[in-house]
Amino acid sequence: MSSFVFAPLVMAGLGLFFAVILALAYRFLKVQEDPLVEQTEELLPGSNCGACGQPGCHAFAEQLVTAVSAPSQCTVASVDTIDAIADLLDVDPGQQEREVARLRCAGGEAQAYQIAEYWGFDTCRAASVVSGGGKGCSWGCLGLGDCKTSCTFGAIEMNSNGLPVVDIDKCTACGDCVHDCPRNLFALTPLKHKLFVQCSSPLGGDAAMALCSVACDACGRCAADAAPGLVQMKDNLPVVDYSAGGPALEEATHRCPTGAIQWLNAAQFEHADTGAIHSEDRYAQLR
Repeated sequence: MSSFVFAPLVMAGLGLFFAVILALAYRFLKVQEDPLVEQTEELLPGSNCGACGQPGCHAFAEQLVTAVSAPSQCTVASVDTIDAIADLLDVDPGQQEREVARLRCAGGEAQAYQIAEYWGFDTCRAASVVSGGGKGCSWGCLGLGDCKTSCTFGAIEMNSNGLPVVDIDKCTACGDCVHDCPRNLFALTPLKHKLFVQCSSPLGGDAAMALCSVACDACGRCAADAAPGLVQMKDNLPVVDYSAGGPALEEATHRCPTGAIQWLNAAQFEHADTGAIHSEDRYAQLR
């Protein structure tokens, strides 16, 4: 028999042999999955966003069935859905502090000074590679909307000042914007935390103000006016430590000369992300 015929026959025979082995292994060695996993997954939103800390809804369903996670850890599911899952598994729905994405920059087109005009791919990641984009502040928002593109839930829009606005009603704290921002400007913070710093520049004094009119100038007044230990200055920026024990009060923002630290009131919670709200307000005043 010619080798041109024999070789393909050998390969086909080997393929058939291993296929039979795999089929037998699948039949006799497969692990039966708890039917509750499938039922639980059917109740989940199916967004596979990863906000629960798992790679997808199926993995989260497995965690729920084994009581490793609580239903409330799904930040996308409605209250009714969480209760339905808890009833199915006969577990406590649990409680989780709601978080939202917030922008650590208020330097939009009206506040941050431009030193060049960027021409290239219309993404923040591309602009950050090409000399850091056109803004003088190399720590500020580039305004090209990578965060908006990455948001699965449509919770981010770009405002007229070139800054992203987070709709907290739609935000699920999935973290996609945190991951995709090349300048690490988004943070997931508890909704109840009202004291928020809207600057990421490590510069201070005139050096910071030369690049952005709403930058933190590291004056330290917020730290002095806050409860002891609540606000500390690190690398020329105020850092709010809610574990310090002191109450967070609006007075910590009153003497800030640039508005770099803000107090988020209930009305602002209802509309959008603080960074966009305050920068939009300042933009309207400048116009």
